Amino acid sequence: MKSFVRCIALGAIIASLMTVSAQANLGGDAEESTDTTFQEGKKAVQEQNWKKAVDRLEKFVTANPGDADARNYLGYSYRKLGFMEHAFLHYNEALKINPKHKHAHEYIGEAYLMVDKVKEAEQHLAELSKLCSPIPCEEQKQLKQAIDDYKKKK
Repeated sequence: MKSFVRCIALGAIIASLMTVSAQANLGGDAEESTDTTFQEGKKAVQEQNWKKAVDRLEKFVTANPGDADARNYLGYSYRKLGFMEHAFLHYNEALKINPKHKHAHEYIGEAYLMVDKVKEAEQHLAELSKLCSPIPCEEQKQLKQAIDDYKKKK
């Protein structure tokens, strides 16, 4: 009887781990485009060449308006350039396409802090808390840290 109970417990643990693993792949980790323009835009983001990133990613998004990752990178690039209206537009589009896009939730939350909208940032932290349950993800940790730092400064 004890071995039967152990087997059931082990099965429950394995099922739980499989669920966590599946959830970890839901937000923003879908297969990324191999399109040259997208890859050039992503490389420009990595190099912090924000103007080149915007140029390449705008071209890509015009042809592929439903790509959440490209929208997120574009929002990030516009935020780094200080064009917050454009940043919010693209982050929101990314989240319309994929409401579970963890990076978009993190980055839009950080953008809200830049314009002193803490409640909105906290809403995105709450979304990340749901998406990253039971194990906190890096995006959730980063946004929480940004909110905590913001509040310490105010």
